[in-house]
Amino acid sequence: MNKKNLDNYLEEGMYGTKQTKPAERKRYLGTLRERILLALKKSQVMQQKGLEELAAEMDTNPDARLLLNGKISSRFFKEYKKLARQHNIHYTAVTNKQAETDIGIILTSKAAVDRETIFIEKEEETPASGAADSSRGIKSRLKKWLGLSER
Repeated sequence: MNKKNLDNYLEEGMYGTKQTKPAERKRYLGTLRERILLALKKSQVMQQKGLEELAAEMDTNPDARLLLNGKISSRFFKEYKKLARQHNIHYTAVTNKQAETDIGIILTSKAAVDRETIFIEKEEETPASGAADSSRGIKSRLKKWLGLSER
């Protein structure tokens, strides 16, 4: 055994087998971007969004797997798990304590599908803009109530 093979063998023994695209796997709950059929962000999962789209993908891809972010409370996954059971889709909770991700749920395939768009981008009101509008309204109402003129 030459020195390079010996070093690789020792590294695999100490750190485990080498993975392709480790940063991508950390973000996408252990899978590769090219295998993702549909992905929901944490905020979408907590608001129970994307159920119809997920059901449609499960209908067309019966061999898919559902990956759930293990850092999110299981109460948010109740409807998604129910949907997976209805479509006979296997689901798994994935927790990686060393990685931080904005992904809540991923529907993944065993083979590469390489879709251009994997996220559901619905027009949603952002909390920041809604808060700014409501605070402006409160200020103007207070000024009117106190008799102050707006400049």
